[in-house]
Amino acid sequence: MIHPTAIVEKGAKIGQETKIWPFSYIMKGAKIGKNCNLGQNVFVEKGAKIGNYVRVHNNVSIYDGVVLDDYVFCGPGMIFTNELNPRAKKESEHIKTVVKEGASIGAGAVILCGKKLGKYCFVGAGAVVAEDVPDYAVVVGVPAKIVGWMCECGKGLQFEGGRAICRECSKKYSKKEKAVRLKK
Repeated sequence: MIHPTAIVEKGAKIGQETKIWPFSYIMKGAKIGKNCNLGQNVFVEKGAKIGNYVRVHNNVSIYDGVVLDDYVFCGPGMIFTNELNPRAKKESEHIKTVVKEGASIGAGAVILCGKKLGKYCFVGAGAVVAEDVPDYAVVVGVPAKIVGWMCECGKGLQFEGGRAICRECSKKYSKKEKAVRLKK
């Protein structure tokens, strides 16, 4: 479903069952997976890659060099950057930013380019991410700092002796320093 006011340039790749809402603009060369939902006024630049089942809320720009894996959530008005030293007088040098599977980015958060957001991490609303975010970490603030850990199901994890069991879904995790792993 592509809203009549949305513009999708010829050469953009859009997966099946993806919805693109009013006033969005998708450039040629952009790749968007299946079953995604792109809200009102979303811009996707050439070279951006969006996986499957991704939700991008209103007023988000996904620039060249940004890669969103499957099941990523981008809250309203969150911001990706793609240049470390932007100047109008010089050629753009786009820096790759990767958001891993299941990550959630809150409304108004800013993700500086060149960073990696780990699997199922959670970036709080208004946070400014200036460093990589580990898998399952919860980060908030300016600059964003780790304040906790979150299960794939979205519930907080409490570690004791380097181990945690989710109270909601019973998945088991281990933690060593800033590395959290799902135990199989």
